[in-house]
Amino acid sequence: MNTQIMRVVKQGEAFAVQSQKSENGQMMKCNIVLQEMGGKYENQYAAAMLGNMALCKFAPGALVAVTLRFTAREYNGQVYQD
Repeated sequence: MNTQIMRVVKQGEAFAVQSQKSENGQMMKCNIVLQEMGGKYENQYAAAMLGNMALCKFAPGALVAVTLRFTAREYNGQVYQD
């Protein structure tokens, strides 16, 4: 996994989700849209920030260092990206 500098396009509000991995059964989640550096039409990625990171607020246009991780799972013969 490579760390990259990306620009924040927009960020949603943090909200609690059920999690078997956290101590109290819930963890915070926040959706964010990031854009690669370069021109106006560079690739954009929708990502989720989890745990304490979900509480961080970034202004549109802010530069952030990110490491993106993609996972996929199969369910009933279909593949879904998480």
